[in-house]
Amino acid sequence: MDQLSSDKMKYLSLLSEQFPTMEALCTEIARLSARLSLPKGTEHFMSDIHGEYEAFCHIMNNCSGVIREKVTLWLGNVLSRSEEDELCTLIYYPAEILRQMHGKGTVCKSWYQKQVTCMLILARMLSSKYTRDKVRRAMTENWAFLLDELMHYQEDEPVIRSEQEDNRRRYHDAIVDSLIDSGSVDGLMEALATLIKHLAVERLHVVGDIYDRGPRADSIMDILLHHHCVDIQWGNHDVLWMGAASGSECCIMGVLRNSLSYGNMDILERGYGIPLRPLSLMAEKLYPDMPMEKAMVHAVSVMMFKLEGQLILRNPDFQMEDRLLLDKMDLRQSTVRMDGEDWPLNTVCFPTVSSSDPYALSADEASVCAGLRQSFRQSTRLQMHVNFLYENGAMYRCHNGNLLYHGCVPLDARGQFLHKRLGDQTYSGKALMDYADTVARRAFYGADPYARDFMWYLWCGSDSPVCGRRIKTFARAFIPDERAWEEPRNPYYVFYNQEEKCMEILREFGLNGENACIVNGHTPIRVTHGESPLKAGGKLVVIDGGFCKAYQKTTGIAGYTLIANSHGMRLMSHQPFTSLKDAQKTGRDIHSQSFEFMRYPTRKYVADTDHGKRLWERREDLLRLLDACRNGTIRLEK
Repeated sequence: MDQLSSDKMKYLSLLSEQFPTMEALCTEIARLSARLSLPKGTEHFMSDIHGEYEAFCHIMNNCSGVIREKVTLWLGNVLSRSEEDELCTLIYYPAEILRQMHGKGTVCKSWYQKQVTCMLILARMLSSKYTRDKVRRAMTENWAFLLDELMHYQEDEPVIRSEQEDNRRRYHDAIVDSLIDSGSVDGLMEALATLIKHLAVERLHVVGDIYDRGPRADSIMDILLHHHCVDIQWGNHDVLWMGAASGSECCIMGVLRNSLSYGNMDILERGYGIPLRPLSLMAEKLYPDMPMEKAMVHAVSVMMFKLEGQLILRNPDFQMEDRLLLDKMDLRQSTVRMDGEDWPLNTVCFPTVSSSDPYALSADEASVCAGLRQSFRQSTRLQMHVNFLYENGAMYRCHNGNLLYHGCVPLDARGQFLHKRLGDQTYSGKALMDYADTVARRAFYGADPYARDFMWYLWCGSDSPVCGRRIKTFARAFIPDERAWEEPRNPYYVFYNQEEKCMEILREFGLNGENACIVNGHTPIRVTHGESPLKAGGKLVVIDGGFCKAYQKTTGIAGYTLIANSHGMRLMSHQPFTSLKDAQKTGRDIHSQSFEFMRYPTRKYVADTDHGKRLWERREDLLRLLDACRNGTIRLEK
């Protein structure tokens, strides 16, 4: 027997330890075969959430409009439109709606019976894509037994009850009536609502930028922490917070500047316990003629540009020298030299910038900076959230034939993969993304000073895969002429309109399927200007449609959600959301429009997915084990 056969036999022998009998082995083979025959689960893709907790929360609860679609499809013949609205809102916010109804005294036994029956129909229909074991594991633990009993009773009668009831129907009704009579049916309805939402979306992909601009990114992270199946492709704003949590002083100042500029001090102070008092005292001392918030932004900006200067000078391979501007200011003339041109400044108030060493922190700035770094490193909640981003995130993801990333695959002016020299090696395409992923992990887990600096480069480098444009932070802060604010983008954002270029990128990542697609975020789609989220004949889709309220005047909508199910891929465009309070009080939903842009030639099954390929390989190994057991080569352990 050769070495390969010996290794294979050793593997099969180890595998056999999991199965005490031939019956157990055959049962597992049958289970895997059946699982492969089920339809592929539904995937949802979201990007650029930017702290907009309430809109995010509602779209998570309505599953991007899928819940309403299913209610109309499966119950539209027995429910009026107002009853559909009532049922949908109950599924989205069961605890809140039931509390409201109890307060009004409008709950009765017949209402409970009807709502539970409708919810069970939805749950049964949605569960048809899953094994019974998987459905059971999706149930709230305390209600799993009763839900399992109710879920797997298949009735022949319509929703409206008939007088002819069989034994199973009486058993079903007895469970529900008992819970109603005992006053505990609310718990069952909450568990049913949770199960429906779980079954409606098998996996959630967040294609970057959870943080900044909106007020409650920390609450979004709490939701993601408890989601049953989620992966994240890091965006530049996420990387900035990851760098800050790793101890990068440049990233910390970037986080502070973004949060303060958008008036989001609560996420720092109350969300993550970062004290801002020392910063405000220093700002008040240095800039007494400015309003406090403006003074704090100004103080942070000056410290940030100083720290950036130090970082750029010690990392020449980043090629970020164009951001060294403090030493190019002429405060007597009130100008700064940038891109070969003198630009007027909007202020000459830089008391801590020394002409002899403009990138050195003053004693007060160094003290404040050290305190902030310690606070970011010691924030338990921030460290927990960032650890989750690392454990469940990456620079990119190849999943079920699609390539997901937030920013870009950097290209040069000719449309070729950009070759970027970092350290003593040159990287391009997938290798550049892989290098960035590796170094980003060293920043958090390895306490590597170069890796911490690299996180800042990822945040704002023009060649960075998560940024891809030349960010003009100094110009936007201190130059009033908006011509200086123009931020040139990587050539990727021109070439991604070409189908062949997108196919080349897909091949670079090992994806060659006819239905392969790039899912991209980062750049808001200006719908009001006629821009389409579909690029390159549908080979690339940009799903940044304006979750962030600051962008909605430009985009004209309030975000896209991409849905990939067993039939194809479609975009859901969402209109602006009012508030959670309004949605719960009035039942007002987010208006969404669906557009299918890719229809699969044949329906996709679990066997066609990445997970299915792994299941298939395991099934083949088990079949080999079965043959080995039957011919006596391997004997199962009793």
